[in-house]
Formats: sequence, C-alpha cells, structure tokens
Amino acid sequence: MTSSPVTDYLRLGLAFDRLEEGFVDAYTGDPALRRAIENAPAPDPAELAARARGLRADLPADLPPDRAAFIDAHLRALECSARKFAGDEIAFPDEVRAYFDIDIALGDTQTYADAHERIADALERPGVSGAALSDAYAAHRRADEIPAAKVDECVRAFSGALRERVRSTFGLPDDEIVEFEVVTDKPWSGFNYYLGDHRSRVAINADLTQYMSSLPHLIAHEAYPGHHTEHCRKEEILVGSGQLEQTIFLVNTPQCLMAEGLADHALVAAIGDDWGLWAQEIYADLGLRFDGERAQRMASATSGLLGVRQDAALLLHDARRDADEVAAFLQTWLLATDARARQMLRFLTSPLWRAYISTYVEGYRLLQTWLDEVPAADRLTRFGRLLDEPLTPALLRAELRS
Repeated sequence: MTSSPVTDYLRLGLAFDRLEEGFVDAYTGDPALRRAIENAPAPDPAELAARARGLRADLPADLPPDRAAFIDAHLRALECSARKFAGDEIAFPDEVRAYFDIDIALGDTQTYADAHERIADALERPGVSGAALSDAYAAHRRADEIPAAKVDECVRAFSGALRERVRSTFGLPDDEIVEFEVVTDKPWSGFNYYLGDHRSRVAINADLTQYMSSLPHLIAHEAYPGHHTEHCRKEEILVGSGQLEQTIFLVNTPQCLMAEGLADHALVAAIGDDWGLWAQEIYADLGLRFDGERAQRMASATSGLLGVRQDAALLLHDARRDADEVAAFLQTWLLATDARARQMLRFLTSPLWRAYISTYVEGYRLLQTWLDEVPAADRLTRFGRLLDEPLTPALLRAELRS
C-alpha cells in the first residue's frame, strides 16, 4: 500500500484502537488499511510515540498549510496518548494541553455561588441556598422528567423537526440517516457512532433520566446540526476533495474539542435563543406541559456552572483528591444528587475519557467567543464554517487575535 504522510497518519491513528478499543471514534477510509492494522502484531506504545514524533518532523512543505497544521496538532495529541499508554507520568494539565491544545485551570467558586443565586431566582426562590437550593432544584428536575413511555416519541419528534430545519439551513445529503437506539451501563448520556456514507447510530443511555429541557439539546448535539451533520458535511466536502485525514476521528485530539464545542452550540445555532418556546410547542403536540421561557432562564442561570466538572477532573487527577471528596464537590456546586455525581465520576475516572470533560468546557467557551465576534445576523454563517472546514483551536485563536 502506497505510503504518504496522510496514509502514515491514518495508520498511526488506527493502531491506537489496538491499545484501547474505542479510541478510533470513526473511520470511513479505505477498509483495507484498517484490516492491515487489525491483522498486524499488537503495537508498542513507546514505538507509536516515536512514530508520531517522526511524522511531525517529516511533515512535507507541499501540504497546504491548513492541512499540515491540522495533522501536526493531531500527531502531537497522539504522541501524548502513546506516552500515557506506555506508562509515562504526565501532569494532568499538560496532558489536556497536548490532547486539545488548550490550557485549563481551576475555576473560582464565587462564580458558582453567583450562579446559584441566579438559579434560585429562576426557581422563584430568591435567597435560597445550600441544602434548600439543592432540594428546590431537585424538585424542578423531577417536574422536568420525560415519562419513560414518552421518550422514544419525543426523540423522534425533535429529531424530525431539527432535521428539517438543518436541511433548509445548511443542506444535507439526500441519503443521510440517523438511527436511534437505547443502551445501558455507559459513562455518557448520549453517543454518536458515525458509520460513514452519511449514516449515524445515536445511542441514548437509558440509565439516565431524560429531561424535557435537555432532550432538544441532546438531539441537536448528537444529530442535527451537531455530530451527525458535521460528519456528513465533512465527508461530502473535505473527504470528497481529497482530504483523507478527515476520514478518521480520534478520541483525545483537537478534533474532539472542536466537535463538542460545535455540538453544544448546535441547538441555539439551529433554532435561536428562543429554543425553549420552540420546544414548548412540540411538547404540547405530544401532550406534555413544558414551560419554555422558564427553561431558557434556567439554562442561562446554570451556564455559570460550566466549569464545575472540569474542576472535578483537576481535583481528581492533578490535586489527587479522593473520589468521595470530589463527589461532594459535584453535589455542592452542580446541585447534583449523589447518584448523578457518582455517574459523573465514572466518566472522569475512565482511562479513555478522564480528560475529555475539557472538550465540553473549553470547547464551548472558545467557540462562544469566536461565534460572538461577528454580528448576530452573521452567526449562523460562521457556525456553518465549523461544519465545513478543518478548523482547530489554534486557528480560531489566531482569527480572534487578528
């Protein structure tokens, strides 16, 4: 099989699935290349790290600058992952920086205390704090639960509505399709498995209660105009034009930070700031009462808690706090139940996913800043660039500086 810098990058990325199944989130390239890697001897992590360094040094000048920069950033991330697999000690902030090209630090708990005040106001319980606020928030969440028998119907209603909106706004291939399935015993709430040829399978974790206020975000995040839409358009536009490095999507790389930031902005990008009022009409057609305006106020209030889970990861992996202390931190500031805090700890302590929370936190922040740089009327067009271009955190920062 012919060797090229791009093919060598694909070979290297595919080899990581031999170290940790699931590291290759999606691969839509030459199946013969994947079979060759699967049938080869098990790779040595230290050797993979050396290969990543060598490929970075040998990146040719004849690659367009944006493609070379994209591959270089991902080789740097893969080198760090290989070193971790080899048993190297790497400080957690350095690990996150190598994976996602961002710097992280503990947040200010005063920010979270201020958010609690706004949550109390949104709950119409001004001045309430501590255990009383947790109880009021828990009651609000219980009232927001989707009856189990209605979840499938709601998923299909929002998927259909968002699909039509995205088709008319961004365009999608005629043959694209998303299939939804219910799974259990997973550390995440939802997951997009992109299968190639404009097809996705979206898994929804039935172990977690589904809420009316969050389900539209989940569908937008995983499907329209989130992960599925991005995969479809990049397969059509970038892979179709010969950028074969876009046939692979690897965990713990800058791709993930960009993709999760995009997906977390997906609902507002598609519907606008009044997404709650839009959702209220759909729920009414399904026989469910949903206060869309209140949901929007609550979303604005809880946005101040964005950094709590990243702080929990830093406490676990950098400050070396024990799991019980971190669970208490999550319960205090996220107003989470003990069960929910423990579910979050599953994600934060997974060998593959332990650093991944930063893709949501810092991805959201970086993309928010970048999207806000243009007038509101141009924001949807700018969001479209996230779907269609091989953007990286470094490129967005460069655009912000300029």
